[in-house]
Amino acid sequence: MISFVIPAYNEELEIAATLAAIQAAASRAARPHEIIVVNDASTDATLEIAARAGAQVVSINRRQIAAARNAGARAAQGEYLFFIDADTRINGTHITEALTALEAGYSGGGARVTIDGFIPLWGRIFARTFCALYFRLNLGAGAFLFTTRHNFEAIGGFDEGYFAGEEVYFSLALRKLGRFKVLREPVLTSGRKLRMYPPRQILGNLFAVILGGPRMIRSRARLKIWYDGKREERATM
Repeated sequence: MISFVIPAYNEELEIAATLAAIQAAASRAARPHEIIVVNDASTDATLEIAARAGAQVVSINRRQIAAARNAGARAAQGEYLFFIDADTRINGTHITEALTALEAGYSGGGARVTIDGFIPLWGRIFARTFCALYFRLNLGAGAFLFTTRHNFEAIGGFDEGYFAGEEVYFSLALRKLGRFKVLREPVLTSGRKLRMYPPRQILGNLFAVILGGPRMIRSRARLKIWYDGKREERATM
């Protein structure tokens, strides 16, 4: 069985479409599956919308992406674990190619990303450059990651010492177990941060993380772009 784990904080505008995309993709893959939404201290209708859509809802109060993903994995029953962000849409190709990779002996993987909606010119240049460099390193993006339960438990899951960048350490840990696959088929993920924040703030945060190293991403207070909870007023996908 496949277990889809979706961490969510105040995602009432995105979660229904994300769940619908997963359900459609899973139907195409024709594998038994479950969908687990980890509601991490939401104050909007995320929990109710997810429950109405048929997802299993696990509630925590951590405000941490790594902790939410781990909580979902603990509740999951599947042999295969897929971690998908609440503002990301997948299709059947992602599931079938991920399963093919895992069954061929890959330790896990991820997928390239495409950004949704209107993005200012600087944002398009930034996203294209960042993705080209990032995926060349054969790392998975947090929007979409997959592995087996055995491998997840072997590496101890996501490192809850980090409030951002946990997908990098997750990818590196899986690579120690075997080959890591980045699918060529991109997932569609929200470009809201590139619309909501000015370039100075985004680039400043990025360089601060790079220069500050692991110490920087161990502090939620220093990662406002990730944790200030700002959302767009309407869905764009």
